[in-house]
Amino acid sequence: MVDLKSQYARIKDVVNESIQEVLETTAFVNGPKVHEFQKNLEQYLNVKHVIPCANGTDALQIAMMGLGLKPGDEVITTDFTFAATVEVIALLQLTPVLVDVEPDTFNIDIDAIKNAITPNTKAIVPVHLFGQCANMEAIMEIARDNNLFVIEDNAQAIGANYTYKDGTKVKAGTIGDVSATSFFPSKNLGCYGDGGAIFTNNDELAHTIRGIVNHGMYERYHHDVVGVNSRLDAIQAAVLGAKLPNLDAYNKARIDAANKYDAAFKDEKHIVTPFRSGAEDNHVFHQYTLKVTGVDRDALTKYLNENDIPCGVYYPIPLHNQKAYLDERYNESDFKVTNQLVKEVISLPMHTELDDDQIEYITSKVKAFING
Repeated sequence: MVDLKSQYARIKDVVNESIQEVLETTAFVNGPKVHEFQKNLEQYLNVKHVIPCANGTDALQIAMMGLGLKPGDEVITTDFTFAATVEVIALLQLTPVLVDVEPDTFNIDIDAIKNAITPNTKAIVPVHLFGQCANMEAIMEIARDNNLFVIEDNAQAIGANYTYKDGTKVKAGTIGDVSATSFFPSKNLGCYGDGGAIFTNNDELAHTIRGIVNHGMYERYHHDVVGVNSRLDAIQAAVLGAKLPNLDAYNKARIDAANKYDAAFKDEKHIVTPFRSGAEDNHVFHQYTLKVTGVDRDALTKYLNENDIPCGVYYPIPLHNQKAYLDERYNESDFKVTNQLVKEVISLPMHTELDDDQIEYITSKVKAFING
C-alpha cells in the first residue's frame, strides 16, 4: 500500500544527515530539531501555533483537554473513520455522538450534524477522510450558530487546501478552533515511528496545550494543569524536517496517480472513482478508495492479494457497530450511507512512488476481475 523504502532512497542523504545531528548533539527530547520542525510547519501551514506531540491519537485527546471539555459533554463526529477519533472522546468520559456521512466524499454529513445537536453538544470533530477536506465552511457556520468548538481531525489530509466560496484558500487543519494530525509512517507526511501535532491560531489555547503535552509543566516541577507525557522525539522531528520540503511534491504525485487511476476506470460501470469536492488540491489522496457495485468486494480483495496487489478495506465495520462503542441511542436507519459504504469500499495502493507500469498492472487486474 505504501513504498517507504523507495521514498527513503530518494532523500536518504538528507534524512541520514539530519538524524546524525541529533545523535551527535544527544538532544533527544525537545531538542533543536523539534523546535526547527515546529517553526517550519507553522510557516508551511500559515498557522500561529504548532505543538508537536507523540502521536495523532494523543493530539486529538490533548486538543479536547485543552478546550476544557467535561465528562458528559456531547461531541459530534463521523461514524465512518478510524476508531481513534471516537476513542479519545470515550477516554475523556465525553459522550460521542456518531452521525452518517455524505455518499460521495465520505465526509461527515452537514444535515446529520444539525440534527444531532442538543443542549449538551459542545464540539464537532470533522475528519478530512482519505485526504479530502470536509465541508468546513458549513461546519464553521453551524459551530458559530450553536456556540460549539470545532476540532479538525487532519490525520489524513496534511497539505490539502480548502477553498472557500469566495476563492480564498487555506490549509486543512487551520480552520477550526484546533486541529490534530498524525505523522504515522504511512501518512502523506510521515516519520519513521509515531508522531503527531496540534495546530491552533488561539494563543491562550496554545499555551494551555503546551503545558498539557509536558506533564502540565511550564516551569520544571511546577505542574499548573493536568497533563500527559506526549512529546515528539527529536529523531522523528529530524525525519519530518527532512521530508517537509517535499510535502507538496509528495501530494502532487498522489494526485497524479489518482488521475491515472481515474482514467483507467472511467468506463467501468461497476466502479465509482473518488469524488472530488471543489478544486483538485482539496484532496491529497492519503487513500485512493473506490466503491464497487454489483461486485463481490471481498472476493475482489482476495483476488488482488493473490495477484500480489495489496489493498485495504477502510473501514469494514462502522464505529456505531464496534463492540466498544455500542449505544442504544443509535438506530441503523440513521447510518444508511455508512452501512452501505462498508460493503462497497476498497482502497488501492497509493503512495509517492507509484509508476505507470504499476498502475497499469493494478488497474488491469481490477478490471479483469470485474469483467471476468
